[in-house]
Amino acid sequence: MTEFDRITSDPAKMNGQPCIRGMRLTVRRVLEALATYPDREELRAQYPELEDEDIRQALEYAAANLDDKVVALRAV
Repeated sequence: MTEFDRITSDPAKMNGQPCIRGMRLTVRRVLEALATYPDREELRAQYPELEDEDIRQALEYAAANLDDKVVALRAV
């Protein structure tokens, strides 16, 4: 299992949502920002505190926490 050393969760911050390095910046917000600012330079301008490893771990954390079920489809 991957160690997410930059993803933190504290019940006293952001209602315990997973955050980046104890900041009030949730993993979800990072994912939304990546969708909003596909240009990394624009993203860095809006969130200068984010580092490349923060972004990588946010993406990996999200992928690791999604349920990946195979669903059989019926032929039409």
